[in-house]
Amino acid sequence: MKITELIPDKKVVWHMLENYFNCTEDKSEWKGTKITFEIVKKSDKTEIHFTHLGLVPECECFDICSNAWGTNIDRSLKNLMTTGKGMPTRR
Repeated sequence: MKITELIPDKKVVWHMLENYFNCTEDKSEWKGTKITFEIVKKSDKTEIHFTHLGLVPECECFDICSNAWGTNIDRSLKNLMTTGKGMPTRR
């Protein structure tokens, strides 16, 4: 991944230069996609708007990847922000 846009406290965009999946026929399905985190302050709270541009229902990994992103954003990132400890994927 390469950071292609960075606005501190506002936005981060990752461009997927390469990837390898061992669970899909197209091993590089994410190559060329963009992952965007937009940070919005609302009163005393912070919202994160997450988008994976290029991850569409036609992608072989769409269901698995959508669920995984949900877990990473809703649980791991939230835990990291609120407790200082996320839940990184173990290899």
